[in-house]
Parts: sequence; C-alpha cells; structure tokens
Amino acid sequence: MSDTPSRDQHTDDASRDHDHEQASESRSDKKPAHDGENNQNADDTPRKKPSKTPLIILAIVVVIVAIVAAIWWFATRNEISTDDAFTDGNVVLMAPKVSGYVVVSHINDNLFVHQGDLLFKIDPRDYQASLDQAQAQVGLAMAQRDAALAQLQVAKVQYPAQLAQAQAQEMSAQATLANAQASFERQHTVDERATSRENIDTATAQQRSALASVRQAQAQVRTANLVPDQIQQVLASVKEREAQIRQSEAQLEQAQLNLSYTEVRAPADGWIAQRSLQVGSYLTAGSSAFTLVTTQVWVTANFKEDQLTRMRIGDAVRVKVDAYPKLDLRGHVDSIQLGSGSRFSAFPAENATGNFVKIVQRVPVKIVIDRGLDPHFPLPVGISVVPTVTVK
Repeated sequence: MSDTPSRDQHTDDASRDHDHEQASESRSDKKPAHDGENNQNADDTPRKKPSKTPLIILAIVVVIVAIVAAIWWFATRNEISTDDAFTDGNVVLMAPKVSGYVVVSHINDNLFVHQGDLLFKIDPRDYQASLDQAQAQVGLAMAQRDAALAQLQVAKVQYPAQLAQAQAQEMSAQATLANAQASFERQHTVDERATSRENIDTATAQQRSALASVRQAQAQVRTANLVPDQIQQVLASVKEREAQIRQSEAQLEQAQLNLSYTEVRAPADGWIAQRSLQVGSYLTAGSSAFTLVTTQVWVTANFKEDQLTRMRIGDAVRVKVDAYPKLDLRGHVDSIQLGSGSRFSAFPAENATGNFVKIVQRVPVKIVIDRGLDPHFPLPVGISVVPTVTVK
C-alpha cells in the first residue's frame, strides 16, 4: 500500500515534467516561428532611395534655357533698339501774308486737303483798290515818259538850231562892228572942218553899240555850244521817267501779290490741325491761323551714344507702333544728327561749371519709312514707336 502512492506520485511528477517539456517545446517552436516571420517581412520591404527625376528635369530646363538664350543672342546680336522714339513730320504753321477779315472758309478740324485747294479768303476790297491805284500810277508814269521822249526829239533839233542862230547873229554883229569901226575911224581921221561933232559922236556910239552886240552874240554862241549837254539833260529826264515807270510797275506787282495773298491755298497735301479761324475773324499778317500736317512721316529715334558705335546710314530698321501693334513698318537710317539733344536745347548744360556728373547722352537719328504704311491708318506725328536697327 505504501508503494502505490509513491508510484502514483512519481507518475504525476513525470506527467507534469512531460507537460512542462511539451509546453517548453511548444513555446520554443512558436518563438522561432515568430522571429522568422519578422525577418521575412523585413526582407520583403525594399529600402527607399533618393529620386533623380527632379535633377533630370532641372537639367533639361537649364539646357533648354541656355539654348533659347543662345539662339536669342545669336538672332539679336546685331539689333539695336530704343523706346525713346516718336513719329515726326512736316508741320506747317499757316499764316496769312496780309491782314483782314475772313470772308470765306473751306476748312474744318482734322480735314484732309490737297495741294492747291482754297482754304480761306480775306476781304479783298482794300487790296483791289490799292491795285487800281498802282495801275493808275503806272499809266501816269508812262505818259510822263512819253512826254519826255517827245521833248528829247525837240531838243535834238532845237538846240543845234539855236547854236546856228547864235553863230549867225555873231557874224552879223561882227559885220556891224566892222562897219561901225570904219565909220568911227573915218570920223576921227578927217579934218574937223570937214565933219561935225555930231557925226563924230554918232560914229563913236555906233562903234560901241556894234562892239556890245558882238559880245552878246559871242555869249549866245557859247551858250548854244552846250548842245550835247542840253540834250543829255533831256535824256536824263527821259531815264528818270522810265525809272518812275519801273517803280510804279513794282508797286503794281506788289499790289497784285497782296490781292493774291487774300486767297490762302494749301501748299501740300495734309490734314488741318489746331484751327483757330472762323468766318468773320480778323487776321493780322504773320499770325498763325491753323497747322497743316503733311503726309510725309518719318521716325526720330533718340539712341544712347554708346548705341551708335556700329550704326551707319542706310542700315535697315524695323518699326513697331504702339498705337497699331499689327502694323509692321520697314525703313532705313537716313541721317544721324551731329550733336546730342542736350546740346541743341534751349538751356544747354554748362559742364565746365560746378560739380560734373556724367550722364549718358542721346543723339537723334532720322529713320525714313520705306514700306508698310497703311493709307487707312495715317500715323499722327508725335506718337510712340519702337525702332530696331539691324547693324552690320
């Protein structure tokens, strides 16, 4: 009986030990299995490396930008541009040459006129009266000239005849003097008993009278001998009358011009601008009535002085107009002003006085438009443009 419990106890202990071993084995089996699963999961998940896609994209962008920049530089390396440029043209200040009231006007604001069109007319009555007076002065001067010519013809005959008459009178006086001298000598040489005192006195008086007549005749001959001078005097009078005719004709021409100036016509094709006259307005000679903008248009571009290094006359120019973006104008460099804009300003800089600060100067360049103008879109003067000069 004592052995039985011991055997049972031993059996129980063996069973517990067996169960404990099985449990230990079971835990041992389970633990390695769990570690294996963790290792397997760690091996299956790949490590994340840094992506190279952004660097590739950035490199491509840099290369594209460099290529575009190189192409742009190569295409524009010979182009010089400025935005300090404006359209320019002939702007004519229309002013009358004579004063008066406006009686006819055919102009209006922004109206296009052709060369020779009558624009307005000044009252011509005063100038017509001056013209009539000048014509009368010409007629009077011509009549005086004709009278002087007739007097010249008379003088050419009269003065030589007077000379001949004076010479004949001198000869007659000489003969009378000779006769009187002979009588005088005879009366003074004969015996006083053969004559009388009266006869002697008469002979003496006749001799003195004949002598005086000879001297008078000689004086008339000397006067008559001035025939060339007398004729020249009449001829000078004729020339004076002819000069008066020319003076009158000049006054007549001036009167005709003044009358023609009462009609003001367009000197060229263009547009009316800044109109200030109306019918009935009084205009003084030389006062501006309106402005005529001609159809000829060019570009004045103010380039910096360091942009003129390679620019030459004749270089091709492309012009963009701010007002008409679709308008593509082509032209060429016509001339370069020999002086900066500041040099020709109303108050040029005095660089020799005070503190000097260097400022980049601008030089006006005239650009003539060769083609591209649209007649439906005339370019006003003074609008902004952007010229681009292609230099060689």
